[in-house]
Amino acid sequence: MRIGGFIMDTEIVRLNVTLPKGLVEAMNRVTEPRKRSRFIAEAVRQKIEQKEKEEIEKLLEEGYQATAKESLALTKEFESADLEGWDDY
Repeated sequence: MRIGGFIMDTEIVRLNVTLPKGLVEAMNRVTEPRKRSRFIAEAVRQKIEQKEKEEIEKLLEEGYQATAKESLALTKEFESADLEGWDDY
């Protein structure tokens, strides 16, 4: 299964992760001890998806800005042609 920019598989990898004590205490308040790995995996997945979304939005914004500059340049280039003949009215 594909989630965001990475493929989720069922293979599990054991990690040794160091977290601040207060963060672990807060996590323990909202999840059961035997479900912490799933909780952490979901939090990491959500963070990755957020980062990917932010990157896509940044690229889109850059694209929109470039397109706007091109559109403005074209408008200025054809401005005189657009105004031709208006004095006759």
